[in-house]
Amino acid sequence: MQEFMDIYKNNIKDIENFLVETIFNLGNLSERENKKFINVFKVFPSLELMYVCDEESMLQLSQNIYRNKTSDIPIGRDRNYLLEKVQFDSTNIAISKAYISSATGETCITVAKKENGKIYFLDFNISALLKRLGLIEIHNGFNLVSKSFYFITASIMMVLALFTIGYAMYEFINSLLFKEGLTIELIFKPVIALTLGLAIFDLAKTVFAQEVVFKSYSKNSNAEYKVLTKFSITIIIAMLIESLMVVFKIAIDDYSHMVHAFYLIGGVSVLILALGLFIYFTKKKI
Repeated sequence: MQEFMDIYKNNIKDIENFLVETIFNLGNLSERENKKFINVFKVFPSLELMYVCDEESMLQLSQNIYRNKTSDIPIGRDRNYLLEKVQFDSTNIAISKAYISSATGETCITVAKKENGKIYFLDFNISALLKRLGLIEIHNGFNLVSKSFYFITASIMMVLALFTIGYAMYEFINSLLFKEGLTIELIFKPVIALTLGLAIFDLAKTVFAQEVVFKSYSKNSNAEYKVLTKFSITIIIAMLIESLMVVFKIAIDDYSHMVHAFYLIGGVSVLILALGLFIYFTKKKI
């Protein structure tokens, strides 16, 4: 929902202009009141609730009229508190700030229009409104399939990460207890396995968080850059540890092969440079 609010705030002027112009072009809402504003609901797929109040007393005159139902309970309710949320302009139309609707439990904004001694209130669902204007993309069926796939994949990755970490600990304890001598290689190999396990788990956690728990709907989301950067840094750390192990091993066994360690460290340095350029240009683009 925070993402929806950020998108809404970034496009608030265009959204408000769209609502004001469309409602103004609809003409008198009072002419549509007898048919329970059916035509208004057709024009606004994001409209979830309408009701009418007396302009002077601010008592609700009509039912709560939803898209597919009505409710008589709010009739006669004092709505004076709503005037604190809106400020009418020269067109007698006002738009509130975003809030949680007590009627629907959804985040919405209210548009109010003065007309013939009455005030017509229209509640718009923010997520549906953003979708209607093409600022976010939501397809419920595909979204369910997508979330299910990411959930299964991320769960399997987490299990494999735990197996990798478990194998690293098992190999280290087994080598320490049942093999003779404590070597640099014996210490570094579990460290590399632990680092890779951490990288896999971190990637799975990021996928789970962004695609399952807090699904990103924004067209301009930069989350994929963050995932790639985070994963690349972890892999580079693992390769640096491996390079350090190779240097120690060659230094102990045979200095003539030190050039191979140099090539390995050079390759990792190129990766670090490429990642640095990627981060620089990504931030510059953002």
